[in-house]
Amino acid sequence: MSFTHFDAKGRAVMVDVSGKEPTLRVATAGATVKMKPKTLATILEGKAAKGDVLAVARLAGIAAAKKTPELIPLSHPLALQAVSVEFDADPATGSIRVKASVKAFDRTGVEMEAMTAASVAALTVYDMCKGMDRGITIREVALLHKEGGKSGTYRRKGKP
Repeated sequence: MSFTHFDAKGRAVMVDVSGKEPTLRVATAGATVKMKPKTLATILEGKAAKGDVLAVARLAGIAAAKKTPELIPLSHPLALQAVSVEFDADPATGSIRVKASVKAFDRTGVEMEAMTAASVAALTVYDMCKGMDRGITIREVALLHKEGGKSGTYRRKGKP
């Protein structure tokens, strides 16, 4: 097995992608935030004490995608063309499914940017709601789909 993030002496290195041709790269990642149904109702009614939870979480996720190379040491800085963060709330189960999608025309994929966006958006929901529900959990952070590059298309089967 070859480890691409280490040189022959075992030192961490950033992978050299300079020889690759830029192509359109797309990735979508998800995370689930589970809380009390009452907490979710408060969010959806716009009555959370800290303000519009989902609007702030959306902005946090977008900002996080742009900051990925500062957070993940060996990731490449990319010129992102699009970042979106969407939420699908299920009042019956008290869960919010976060879905973050990222696009770039570059030499390496945007999976880490999508995963970072989904994770930080979920963490922001927790941060804004922890005062009313300390039992909130974040789970099922996963790559859902990616396309572009040498490895082609990947689509997660089933629920992460």
